Amino acid sequence: MEQISVAKATAISLGAIIGAGIFVLSGSAIALAGSLAILAFILVGISQITLGIEFGLLGQLMPSAKGSSYSYVYEAFGSELAFITGSLLFMSYATGVSAISLGFGAYLANLLNISQNYAISFAILLILILTILNIKGLKEVASVDFWLVLIKLSILIGFSLFAIYMSFHIPNINEHFVNNANQDSITSIFLAAVAIVFAYSGYQSVSTITNRVKGGSKGAAKAIIYSIIISLVVYLLVVIGLLLLAPASAYSISGNPLDTALRYSNAPKIIEYIVDIGALIATTSATLASILVSSRVLYDMSRDYLLPKQIRVYDKKKDAPTNAIIVTAFVGIITLFSGNIFIIAAISNFGLLLSYLMASFALMHFRRLKKIDIPFYPYLPLIAIISVFVFLIGMPKEALLFGVYSILILLIVYYALREIKNKKVIRIKLFS
Repeated sequence: MEQISVAKATAISLGAIIGAGIFVLSGSAIALAGSLAILAFILVGISQITLGIEFGLLGQLMPSAKGSSYSYVYEAFGSELAFITGSLLFMSYATGVSAISLGFGAYLANLLNISQNYAISFAILLILILTILNIKGLKEVASVDFWLVLIKLSILIGFSLFAIYMSFHIPNINEHFVNNANQDSITSIFLAAVAIVFAYSGYQSVSTITNRVKGGSKGAAKAIIYSIIISLVVYLLVVIGLLLLAPASAYSISGNPLDTALRYSNAPKIIEYIVDIGALIATTSATLASILVSSRVLYDMSRDYLLPKQIRVYDKKKDAPTNAIIVTAFVGIITLFSGNIFIIAAISNFGLLLSYLMASFALMHFRRLKKIDIPFYPYLPLIAIISVFVFLIGMPKEALLFGVYSILILLIVYYALREIKNKKVIRIKLFS
């Protein structure tokens, strides 16, 4: 089975991380925290580097795992917690396929200057094309994503360089970095951090292909850290570029911040077109990577007999979980018609944070069993756990309620299936 380079593994991770988020969330962060959004991006980036190190360590312990945090939780704590973690992680990325592809459809409709009613049709077409690409195998996915990532990074860096060039011709540019009373506080930084934490998500994609990366687990760990650091640098360049082109007051929670900045600065129309093309490429590569991750989580759950055997179909030659990819595409397409983008976001956000939290506990479990050495123990996992709790607390109440209801439903399903199978009750003693 042919392996992929660390560079291509990094590209897969960047494909999942740098998606539509930077084209939307950067403006929301500035609207919430003004110029302090720069600090929010740095703080979130540091927390994600901590989590990235954890996933790198877990990958070294289980290089053949294809389900990322699900596989780690299954090995550490058994099927119950793994069933909940894996189900929410799958739904997180599968519904992410829907949300990101819908962003692609909206950008394409806008670029073609036609009705947004075509956005769903474009999204379905994108999902179908990328599903076929995933079925063709990991090698093809890695090659395509590598070039998509290079193009979108070039466009984002080009935008930042253009902003720096324009800044020399903008009078009173220091006023662009002036915050209002609501933005100039620790609370505003916290709110902005909660809003952008998901812009860094996606590096779990490498954890699902660790055994296919050159250098094995060490190569995969490098790809994870490289992708997070590159994302942090690019995000900072984009946010600074936005503030150079337009004052913080010009941005809102919703909208297209890059277009807002370009229009405010009277940039040439061709620059707007290039940025919109960058958004199309970003959403394409992020959708591609999301299908990859969600299908492999689903496959690993089936391989552990927590899902029907039909999902266990695997093309070893192409390294593709065929039926799991098809199920992922089906869920992504169906979710397009939910009519509520907030529900999609709630599923995605809660599932990701829960997977981070459980992966941190799994790492501590393996450290206790002396299966792995953790640098800066116990501070590394504690920082990761605390940061995830902070982000969870900062989520909208509706999203937290949705997450709690999801866990309750999954527990009912798990124990109902367990009762049908007549599995005996496991009794453990928590205290001596």
